[in-house]
Amino acid sequence: MRAPFLLLPLIALLPLSNCAVAAVGAVGAAGFAASKDQTVGQTIDDIGASNEIKARLLSESSSRFGEVAVEVSGGLVLLTGRVFSAEDRTRAEGIAWTSVYTQDVANELAIEQPGGFFANVADEIISARVRSRLIGSSSVKSININVETYNGVVYLMGVARSADELRRAAEEASVVGGVKQVVSYVRLTEDNRRPAAPTTQMPVSPSPSYQPAPDTSYDSQPLPELRGVSY
Repeated sequence: MRAPFLLLPLIALLPLSNCAVAAVGAVGAAGFAASKDQTVGQTIDDIGASNEIKARLLSESSSRFGEVAVEVSGGLVLLTGRVFSAEDRTRAEGIAWTSVYTQDVANELAIEQPGGFFANVADEIISARVRSRLIGSSSVKSININVETYNGVVYLMGVARSADELRRAAEEASVVGGVKQVVSYVRLTEDNRRPAAPTTQMPVSPSPSYQPAPDTSYDSQPLPELRGVSY
């Protein structure tokens, strides 16, 4: 059985965007990882897994999986976007598990018809604005945080140096115009030696409140679907 993640009480996670992956490549990733709070090997594995899973999805059916975004951080695969049916949603998650680097999958895919050009552009604008706020924040190391937006819901992935930094990153994202909700998949840098994929959702407000989810350790029991907690 693959080593499962632990559901932790607090917040966020953070990888490279697909755009960054395409532009950087394996060689450039080594230099990029040097400024991130994870090892070069971890960064390269995440990039390889993301590219591999996306390629397999498109190879199976570009029409069914063309609007599926794949992000990977520390072995956690995040699937966002839309598919047409529950069967496609399940199949996409199955393909995500085929990578040898996958340790867990967070399936956030929505089942609906294509959103169209303008819906996708609106989400990209929100992501750009969130990234700008993170870059401008003195308490957040923005290079460690990846931002993905779908239908106004912002997903944060990566690693953070403290619980306070995790909270600040989510708060910065929550005040951006157009953001409906912030979903954070978090691993603290001091926890890098053990797999972890906590999830928390927070409401959009200048001063959001946080309620920790219970710690749950998994041994031989089936791993439940990894989802955020709504507030």
